[in-house]
Amino acid sequence: MWVYKKMLEYPIKIRQTNPKLAKFIISQYGGPDGELAASLRYLSQRFGMPDEKAKAILNDIGTEE
Repeated sequence: MWVYKKMLEYPIKIRQTNPKLAKFIISQYGGPDGELAASLRYLSQRFGMPDEKAKAILNDIGTEE
């Protein structure tokens, strides 16, 4: 059995919100040029590679992204 505690590794105190900055940060993760899109492109290209070494490299890059 395990217990899940939702805690930040480094606690922070937000004094003032900035919606413009929040929108920019979120777009870097999930936008068309974000990390998730890049990761999925690498992983999907992996399946079309004939060379096993290239498959392994694309898999590693996609996983790291």
